[in-house]
Amino acid sequence: MIASVEGIVGAVAFDSLVIEVGGIGYRVFASPSVLATATPGGRLKLHTYHLVREDQQALYGFRTVEELGFFNLLLTVTGVGPKVALAIVGSRATAELQLAILQQDQAMLVAIPGIGRKLAERVIFELKEKVAAAGVAAASTVVAGVPSGDGDVVAALQALGYSLGEAREAARIAIAGSKVGDSLEDRVKTALRALARD
Repeated sequence: MIASVEGIVGAVAFDSLVIEVGGIGYRVFASPSVLATATPGGRLKLHTYHLVREDQQALYGFRTVEELGFFNLLLTVTGVGPKVALAIVGSRATAELQLAILQQDQAMLVAIPGIGRKLAERVIFELKEKVAAAGVAAASTVVAGVPSGDGDVVAALQALGYSLGEAREAARIAIAGSKVGDSLEDRVKTALRALARD
C-alpha cells in the first residue's frame, strides 16, 4: 500500500494531479482545495489512500492525516465510495464536518454537490454511532499522560483521525468548558468546535 507521496508536481488537472517521485509519475485524485494550491514544478507531500480493486487502482491524496482518517471513516458508510468521500472531505474543514455529523446537521452535508438527503441521513446515522462507540471504548482505557477525565474525549478524537497532541489540547479545552452532567458526546462536540476554530 502507498501511504504517502512526496515529490515534484508534474501536472494539475481538474480532479487530480501528477506527483513525480524518482522518475515515476503518480496520478493522485485530490480535492479542489489541494489542487488550487498545487503548482507544477513545486514540491508537495500528500498522505494517500491507495484503492486496489480487481479492475482499478487509484490514489487519493490529502494534506493532513486528519483528512485521510476522516476519508477512511466515510468509506465505512454504506453507499459512500471514494469520489463521494473526497467531495465531503474537500468541502469544509474536517472538524466542521465532524461537528455537523455529531449535531445531525443535514443541511451542511446536503449542500455538498452529489450528496442527497438520504445519503446525508445515512452518513450522520452511521458515523455518529461510530464516534459514540469510540468514546465508550475509550472510557475504559487510560491514555498515557492524559488526565483520566480527558481520556475518553482524546480517544474519540483520535478515532476521528486527529493526532494525540491535537486531541489532548482539544480535550483540555472541552473539559475546561464542560458543565456538570455533560455527556461524552457533548464534550466531543466542544472539542470539535475548538479544532474548527484553529
